[in-house]
Amino acid sequence: MSETAKRDELPAWNLDDLYRGVQDPALARDLDEAGKAADAFAKRYEGKLVALLGDGTGAKALAEAIAAYERISEILGRAGSYASLLFAADMSDPALGKFRTDIFDRLNAITRPLIFFELELNTLPDAALETSLADPVLARYAAWIRRGRRFKPHQLSDELEHFMHDLSVTGTGAWVRLFDETLSGFTFEARGETLPAEGALHKMMSPDPGERAAWADALAKVFKANLKTFALILNTTVKDKEIEDRWRKYPAPESFRHLTNEVEPETVDAMVKAVRASYPKLAHRYYAIKARWLGKDALDYWDRNAPLPGAPESAISWAEARQTVLSAYGAFSPSMAKIAETFFDKRWIDAPLRPGKATGAFAHSTVPSVHPYVLLNYQGHPRDVMTLAHELGHGVHQVLAGRQGYFLSQTPLTLAETASVFGEMLTFQALLARITDKAARRALLAGKAEDMLNTVVRQIAFYSFEQKVHAKRREGELTADDISALWLEIQRESLGPAVKQNEGYESYWCYISHFIHAPFYVYAYAFGDCLVNALYARYEAEPAGFGEKYLALLEAGGTRGHGELLKPFGLDATDPKFWSLGLNRIAGMIDELEKMG
Repeated sequence: MSETAKRDELPAWNLDDLYRGVQDPALARDLDEAGKAADAFAKRYEGKLVALLGDGTGAKALAEAIAAYERISEILGRAGSYASLLFAADMSDPALGKFRTDIFDRLNAITRPLIFFELELNTLPDAALETSLADPVLARYAAWIRRGRRFKPHQLSDELEHFMHDLSVTGTGAWVRLFDETLSGFTFEARGETLPAEGALHKMMSPDPGERAAWADALAKVFKANLKTFALILNTTVKDKEIEDRWRKYPAPESFRHLTNEVEPETVDAMVKAVRASYPKLAHRYYAIKARWLGKDALDYWDRNAPLPGAPESAISWAEARQTVLSAYGAFSPSMAKIAETFFDKRWIDAPLRPGKATGAFAHSTVPSVHPYVLLNYQGHPRDVMTLAHELGHGVHQVLAGRQGYFLSQTPLTLAETASVFGEMLTFQALLARITDKAARRALLAGKAEDMLNTVVRQIAFYSFEQKVHAKRREGELTADDISALWLEIQRESLGPAVKQNEGYESYWCYISHFIHAPFYVYAYAFGDCLVNALYARYEAEPAGFGEKYLALLEAGGTRGHGELLKPFGLDATDPKFWSLGLNRIAGMIDELEKMG
């Protein structure tokens, strides 16, 4: 199959369900109506919530206020989603960059009169609020209200909150845009070919070791030439966070993320400790095995995700990828497969690799009144099929959770990766079950083991890197060399002696978008992978009724925390032994690979 044919069969998303273009009258109308509604909302409720709660009809009146606030928020979420998705599809287009910035400037202005509402909710007396929450009319918002009140100790004065809101446009938000536009604007050249970042990174999965090395060098050259820019971006965003954390009295740089994820710091610490302790039996051991398979004493860093000898080399067509994922989903739950199929049939997926397109992959939930969209950079590798399964898992989760409404559909990150990683596992097990050839089975097992190492070991290494960067930044600005040294230190610890830190690899921290977009987000991937491994073990042991409980977990959205949602499965993430369930599954996979010789 030619490259052109592969490209031509890949779907591009249709965003018309959001808006029909940047000049769509519906977009302007929505923003105008939302602005008027926000002003009217502020006039009706600002400074009056305490009295509202205490007038005898408090529960009903407060529920009506929250519902009105939610309606306005969903309209704004729709407009913001549209601008973000358009920009993600082509970050090199200055018109789309301007459109996105203009939309977010407008959203910022519209939401300014609304800032009081969540601040004032947090001032309501505990006793009166708890009494009102017993009323069913308000009880449906209980989880959302309690989630917001967790931030009460870190709330600033109304005037400062307004200032922080206004500053966000030209603060971290502007640096995030600079990062995105800089990275998406790069091209990399090797062996007579020119590719964007995503395509160049994929070349390091080539079966040709010379090609892997050439593209690794091409990436390093561009990254190294731009290290000063990326160091400035990272220094500035980390310092910006430190300033806000200090004013809000967060005890640690990770504290905001833990609160947002509704997870106890002790639980995250236990997971990180367990994963770091497992580095030798997981990553160190696996990469030593892989080095032997490739006939080397140690892997060059560009060999880490290289295919094994004897692995299938033919590209997987989009049609085959679709069938593989939907079949795996359908064998577990026909209703889950039906939702996933809608993404293909209604063009909710953007799959081709294009210049200027956002790197990586994501599922964007948009708003419950529309539907999610999925972005991929599909190139026909087995890992791309797993990525499709992963992002569709997010999409299914977002569709099901959307039934809870805009506020309560938003799942904490510790649970947000559950459906995606579970979808990957279903697809992997389906593929494994139909392979009889030893070399192909070894290649598939190795690919899955590597994906799990990337999800667990690599992401916890990223988390450790962030912790060190944020701690060091509090002592003063870091040079690009300082950051690179921290990167190599963490990579050596996590990958072990079987992976060389060749010249050039010190610059590879600069393309990791999570460090800029969402500090400390990365541990959620490891949390989700270990959680899914434990869940899947329960499924294998007791498949009867598991599917119904699992879909109920997804449909709950943000209405319940991980503790309550895991109880029906007999799992407890606060128990340090919980993490060994997930890590032992990875170790077992490596055991099987080791026995294959």
